[in-house]
Amino acid sequence: MATTWKDIELRYQQHLATLYPAGEIKAIFLLIVEEIAGIKSSKYILEKTKSAEIYEEKLNVILEELYSGKPVQHILGKADFYGEVFEVNSHTLIPRPETEELVHLILQDYKNKSAVKVIDIGTGTGCIPVTLQKHLKESNVWAVDISPEAIEVAKRNAAKLNQPVQFILADILEWEFMFSEPQGFDIVVSNPPYITPKEMQEMHANVLNHEPHTALFVEESAPLLFYDYITDFALYHLKQDGSLYFEINQYLSLETADLIRKKGFADLEIFKDINGVDRMIRARRL
Repeated sequence: MATTWKDIELRYQQHLATLYPAGEIKAIFLLIVEEIAGIKSSKYILEKTKSAEIYEEKLNVILEELYSGKPVQHILGKADFYGEVFEVNSHTLIPRPETEELVHLILQDYKNKSAVKVIDIGTGTGCIPVTLQKHLKESNVWAVDISPEAIEVAKRNAAKLNQPVQFILADILEWEFMFSEPQGFDIVVSNPPYITPKEMQEMHANVLNHEPHTALFVEESAPLLFYDYITDFALYHLKQDGSLYFEINQYLSLETADLIRKKGFADLEIFKDINGVDRMIRARRL
């Protein structure tokens, strides 16, 4: 008897039950089915009892990769972000919904402005600057990352989406060497490393084992290190009334806000994400 899509879906549910909730396994499976066979999730119910034998070997290989903890986005080499598809690999963080919320906040704030000058620090896939470049009229967008491999991925994403983002390979902890003069940015935005070692035990193995630790983790003794340096960068390179945006550690929101205020920023506001936890900060340079 021919192996059907339903049979393989059941196999995925059984093999991955210790790693993911049933609903997430279903979503992962449908994503793979669309990528491998071109069957959209809305049409899957009509196809699930049909033969999947010609795809079975490939689907089994993917199942083994998933069972090892490898994220489906890395297996497929792509992830969705703000309506576009971005290349991802082991050198970049997988774009997440919380970061989409950060981008949406910026776009709402600047929807009636043009010729905005922006810099994203710690760009990874380039999802933040590429999206801002696309949606902000006549904008001039820069992006910085310490990883040459991440910069190459970000450049490919920008080129694929035809967005002229300017990329800089640099260490933000040595930001004084990036520009010789103040740049007058309207926006400085960053989703820097902010997860402490204590929080590692709460994280899924597919993140711990397959995403770049330099983009995720900070030392327990200096959890706000990157916020400190990037805020100093923003003080020097933002124009007057320019805006600083951060994605933040939900457990350190008040400490992060206090750091930014003490450096002289005003109108600071903390925003919650879709899960109801503190996730974003916006502040204005006086």
